[in-house]
Amino acid sequence: MDISIHSAFLPHEDPEASLAFYRDVLGFELRNDVGYNGMRWLTVGHPDQPGTSLVLHPPAADPGITDDERRTIADMMAKGTYAILVLATPDLDATFEKLAASEVEIVQEPTNQPYGIRDCAVRDPAGNMVRINEVH
Repeated sequence: MDISIHSAFLPHEDPEASLAFYRDVLGFELRNDVGYNGMRWLTVGHPDQPGTSLVLHPPAADPGITDDERRTIADMMAKGTYAILVLATPDLDATFEKLAASEVEIVQEPTNQPYGIRDCAVRDPAGNMVRINEVH
C-alpha cells in the first residue's frame, strides 16, 4: 500500500496568534487561509515538505458538537491536553534557543527521555502541546 500523511488538524482560537507561531516562530509557510461564517481555517506546512500540511481549524466548526462539548474542548485546550503535535529537528538545542527567545510558553526544556529520545515541549497559542524530538 502506498499511503502518506497529507494533512493533520489542530484546533486554534486566534488565527493571528496561530499564524505568528507557526509561520514566524516555527518557519512554516502559509498555504491556505479560508474564512467562513466568521471562522478561519489556516493551512501551514514546512517549505521543504510540500505534500504535508497542518490545518489549524476553529474547534467550533463541527455542527455536531454540543455546547457542553465545546466547553470541554476549550478547557482541554487551555490545559494543553486536547491535541499534540510532534515535530522533529536535527539540532534540538538550537531550536529550543530560538523558541525560548520568541517567548513561547515552555513546557519542558530539552531532556533525555527514559524511552530513548531527546525532546522538548512548548504550547502553541491555542494551548496545543508541541513536542520537538531530536532526530539525526
